[in-house]
Amino acid sequence: MIKERRGLFIVVFLFLLVIAGCQSEEEKTELVISAAASLQKALTEIEYAYEKEKEDISLVFNYGGSGALQHQIQNGAPADLFISAAVEPFENLREEGLIERKANINLLSNELVLITSSETGIEGMENLESSAKIAIGSPDSVPAGQYAKQALESMSMWETIEGKLIFTKDVTQVLTYVETGNVEAGFVYATDAMGSDKVKTIDTVPHHTHDEIIYPAGVISSSKKKEEAKDFYTYLQSADALKVFEKYGFKGLK
Repeated sequence: MIKERRGLFIVVFLFLLVIAGCQSEEEKTELVISAAASLQKALTEIEYAYEKEKEDISLVFNYGGSGALQHQIQNGAPADLFISAAVEPFENLREEGLIERKANINLLSNELVLITSSETGIEGMENLESSAKIAIGSPDSVPAGQYAKQALESMSMWETIEGKLIFTKDVTQVLTYVETGNVEAGFVYATDAMGSDKVKTIDTVPHHTHDEIIYPAGVISSSKKKEEAKDFYTYLQSADALKVFEKYGFKGLK
């Protein structure tokens, strides 16, 4: 009889633990962050640190090209915070009242570089014409592609090499194409090149040939979890978060 009671007690105790665990998960507030693909590695580390500090928060990231993310938000896709890799997609949302007026900031900066994965004979921007295929993000939706197009037009190279260009959905795909040898060269952010041991940077695109690379961040005005979103927005500006961003090659603008 005593053994049966002990057994029953253990079963009930384990059941209560499971229920408590489920309730704990259910009580977490889920924040959806739409963020430029180039931020993925840095934000993954920040996510771990933030969730460890804020046990009641669960961060869910939606990565992609900034232009595509802009359109998703305009079309009502769930998002509590937006971090863009360019000012234009962010400004478009702010002008439409979709970004909180008092909760947005120019957070980070970056550089655009030209990369290869093998000995191709390409030594820099000046002899890109000798390449067979060059990957860039689609200029219509990917800021890195927009910057690359601006630079190539500024250097009177766009029309010459346009037929060699392979357009991608985001800058991460450019990196993958170069890593796998599907293209001979590609334009990515310095932070992307820094995070891969399969590519080498052969040139930094001159700053004066394209718009300044700025990453704005802001809370979505329609967010139903505005206070929690503002808390994470503030954390992104903290010294701890900035250290992580700098570790991956970004520069803070605060």
